[in-house]
Amino acid sequence: MGDVALIHDWLTGMRGGEKVLEVLCERYPGAEVFTLLHLPGSVSPIIERTRIHTSPLQHLPGVRHYYRQCLPLFPTLVERFDLSRFDLVISSSHCVAKSAIVGPRAVHVCYCHTPMRYAWDQFDAYFGAERLGLIPSAFMHRAMRALARWDRETASRVGRYVTNSHHVARRIRQYYNREASVVYPPVDTTFFNPGESVHTDKGHCLIVSALVPYKRIEIAIEACRLARVPLRIVGGGPERPRLERAAAQRGADVTFLGRLSDDQVREEYRRAALVLMPGEEDFGIVPLEAQACGRPVVALARGGAVESIVPDETGILVNDQTPGAFAEAVRSALDRRFDGAIIRRHAERFSRARFGDQIEAIVDETLREGRHRTW
Repeated sequence: MGDVALIHDWLTGMRGGEKVLEVLCERYPGAEVFTLLHLPGSVSPIIERTRIHTSPLQHLPGVRHYYRQCLPLFPTLVERFDLSRFDLVISSSHCVAKSAIVGPRAVHVCYCHTPMRYAWDQFDAYFGAERLGLIPSAFMHRAMRALARWDRETASRVGRYVTNSHHVARRIRQYYNREASVVYPPVDTTFFNPGESVHTDKGHCLIVSALVPYKRIEIAIEACRLARVPLRIVGGGPERPRLERAAAQRGADVTFLGRLSDDQVREEYRRAALVLMPGEEDFGIVPLEAQACGRPVVALARGGAVESIVPDETGILVNDQTPGAFAEAVRSALDRRFDGAIIRRHAERFSRARFGDQIEAIVDETLREGRHRTW
């Protein structure tokens, strides 16, 4: 096969994209990893053991606290990676990794988590005037328009697209005019399991999420207040101070737990009566981790949730993205008797082994076909 390069936007924690990269590192053990920024110790030992190349962003003082604000620089930084000696390049991309420049005879397979949300269809949630102020928002609007043009123009650098859901495949078709194969992302169904936990009909709800705008955590906070059900929130991010203020002002029974270890997250899943996902996700690993632990999920009936949740069997899908609709769904779910064994069996269809086998098969097929970059 020759030399293999794996490209990932940045390595600052073990979220869904990093779990994809982890399986790629297992399947291609001699591969080298290229990323804009690596915070040592923030990702799994499997990734940390690889040879990791970073961009000049790595050397800026205190960059871990503001690297997202460097977004307009990302296209230039990713294009500076020297990938000329690699025969196979696999990018794991939710931002700019897909647009790295590979050698003229290299095969480039991109696992696209999503076309950039903030550049294409969620600008206001990230950079709207209410969040940044009029002048900074106007500046970012121009920058994101330029970034979207670059994103579309460089879509042809990929030989073959693979993505995590039919929902994102439609977005790739819309924004890049390219087709994408669908391989659902990996869930560690061995680690995430029901254990010996015992649940009662009443209990608390749980959110496991980065605290960023598009996750719409405020909907879950208000829904649980209306349903009079305690809510526990695992995760960190820039939205935490605002969400804490909102919960306090509304008198909601919410506990912010911050970032937890995998063992602690698994225990939270096992103890929860329900896991909530009020935002529209491209796919969403959390609902499947919860289901692997035998717990039902209440999620918005859009995006990847419709592909990972079986209505009335492994959870409830909510049509309206409002606190009232989610409160009603929470009450309904707490009154039901979900079968944890059935929920668990559904989640096992999304295992790491299944993901690795399907990705390897697609890469091998692409190599045989010799799909080089299409520009």
